[in-house]
Parts: sequence; C-alpha cells; structure tokens
Amino acid sequence: MSETKTPTANKFSGPSRAYRGRGGKPSTGARGQAAGSELEHKMIEVRRVTRVVKGGRRFSFSALVVAGDRRGRGGVGLGKAGDISEAIEKGLRQAKKRMVTVPLTKTSSVPHQVSAKFGSSRVIIRPAPNHGVVAGGAVRVILNLAGVRAVSGKIISPSKNKINNAKATIAALAELRARRD
Repeated sequence: MSETKTPTANKFSGPSRAYRGRGGKPSTGARGQAAGSELEHKMIEVRRVTRVVKGGRRFSFSALVVAGDRRGRGGVGLGKAGDISEAIEKGLRQAKKRMVTVPLTKTSSVPHQVSAKFGSSRVIIRPAPNHGVVAGGAVRVILNLAGVRAVSGKIISPSKNKINNAKATIAALAELRARRD
C-alpha cells in the first residue's frame, strides 16, 4: 500500500507573498508603473567609497539622484550600494519617496524669495521673470526637473559639496508658500 503525500504549501506562497518586503503593501502593478514612468531622473554625482579591511580595500558606491515631473514636483535621493546600478536605483526610490511640491506662478516661477541651509551649504532662490533658470550645479538640475522656468538660484557655500547643495535646495523649495491674491 503506497501512501500519497499531498504537497505542503511553501511558507511564502499564497496571497501573503505580495506583502513581503518593506512597507507591508502589495505591489501596485500597472498603476504604480504609470505613475513612475512620468517622472524623469538625473544623476548628479556618483562617488566610489573605499574602506580598508584586513584583506585589502572594499569598494562601495553612493549615487545622488534627482527625480521630478517638470510640473511642480521634485525630490533628491542618496543611494548607497556595492554596485553602481543598485546605488542609482536606491537613490531613485528615495527621491520618489521624498518628493516636494513646488507652488508655481503662472510664469512657472517661484512666488517669493526663499533661502535654506543644510550643513555648511546655503542656497538662495528668487523669482526672475523672463530670465530662464539662472543657477548652477545641483540647484539648476533640481529646478529644471521640478518645472521651475523663471528663477535665479545662488549657492553660498564655502564647500562645493553637491549632496549638501542639493539637500539645501530641496529644503528651500519646501519652504515656498503659494501667494494669496
């Protein structure tokens, strides 16, 4: 007499598999892809970081990524991993998660002057009608991807650390308030 065994269920099979990972939410499918596809992203900087261990040097990478929809939303993310492409993906995920909404005027400018500081970096952003984007470095990339088109940006910093300049720019854009008419 032979016994037939019923296959045991894998502990990761079934509907609970969709809830694995961070956040505890099931994957959004096509809807999540459509929302992510309208975002553009640009890499500002990739750093190769080295730590010395007993057997030699271990390399890892950090990538500073900016994401925006060119319609008033932008974000900055810093991803760190052992592989460049993985670091960029992590940075992009973080940038999408930390998006800031920028209140734009009719001329795609900012409503008022604003400044912010992060670390030793200080950034000033002021409206500049009919001048385009007059800014440099990380500030220019962030303002372009956020959809700001008539603005002047100034980095006032003793160091030219792109990470701190980018985070100061996002902090300044987060302080903007829509002008009441």
